[in-house]
Amino acid sequence: MKGINNFRSYAYILIFTLAACSPGNGGEGEDPFVQIGEKILTKNQIYQAVPNGISNEDSTIFAQEYINRWIRSELLLSKAELNLTPEEKDVSALLEEYRRSLLIHQYQQKLLEQKYSPLIKSSEIKNYYTEMVDNFKLSEPIIKGVFVIVPQSAPNIDDLVKLYKSDDSEDLVKLEAYCFQNAKKYEIFLDHWLTLEEISKRLPQAINRPERFLRNNKHYQTSDSLFNYYLSIDEFKVASDLAPLEFVENKIKAILLNKKRLEFIKQLETDLYEEALKNKNINFY
Repeated sequence: MKGINNFRSYAYILIFTLAACSPGNGGEGEDPFVQIGEKILTKNQIYQAVPNGISNEDSTIFAQEYINRWIRSELLLSKAELNLTPEEKDVSALLEEYRRSLLIHQYQQKLLEQKYSPLIKSSEIKNYYTEMVDNFKLSEPIIKGVFVIVPQSAPNIDDLVKLYKSDDSEDLVKLEAYCFQNAKKYEIFLDHWLTLEEISKRLPQAINRPERFLRNNKHYQTSDSLFNYYLSIDEFKVASDLAPLEFVENKIKAILLNKKRLEFIKQLETDLYEEALKNKNINFY
C-alpha cells in the first residue's frame, strides 16, 4: 500500500514538474521516469500523453493510469519474448497482411472522399436529415457561447467580466484581443456547437445536473487556486432535443458516403484491373 501511495504522490508531483518544463529541449522533460529492462518511459512521453485542458487532479489520474498501462504492457511483452518460440514470435506475415489491408482501406477512403464527398449536395444532407429525423435526437447537451480561462494574476479582470457577458460585436472583438494576450485558453464558439461535456471537463469541478445548469446559468464563473473560468452560454439544447442540422451534418455526410462505398469499391477494382490489362501490367503465365 505504501508503494502505491508513493507512486501516486510521485505522479502528482510529476504533473507540476512537467508543467514547468519545456519538453523536447533536453531539459527535465526528457528525463527517464521508469525503466523495465532496456525499455525507458520518459517524463516527456508522459507529458505528451496527458490531454490539454484538463484539471491537475484529472492530469494526475491520467498520468497514473498511463504509467500503469505502460508498466503492465512492458512486463507482459518481456514475458512473451522469453516464453514464445521463434516461430510463435515471427509475426511478420500477420503484420504484412495488416499493413496491406490498412493501406488499401486508406486508399479507398481517400478516393471515396475525393470523388464523392464534393458531389454530396446540401439538399441530399437536408433530405436525409428530414427523413431520418428521429435518429438525430441529442444524447447530451450542446451549447454555443464563449469560454475563457485566465490566470488569477491577469490584468483588468473587471473589463474581462463585462466583455464576456456582452452581446455587442465590438465587445467581442475586444474580448478576443484581451484573450489573445492574457488567456491560458479561450474559445469563442458562437457560430458552432460544442457539447457541454467538452467545456465541463476543463472546469475545476464537473457540471452536475447539466439541464438545470443550462436553464439557470447564462453566465457562469468559477475559479481554482491558479485560474479563473468564465462561460457565457448564447444558445443551448438539452439531451433528447432534436440535434441541429449543422451539428450532425458531417455525420450525415459520412452515412451518405458509406452508402456509396460498396458500389464505388467494386467499380474501382474493375477500373484498376482493366487499366492494368491495358497497360500490360498484368502478365499471365
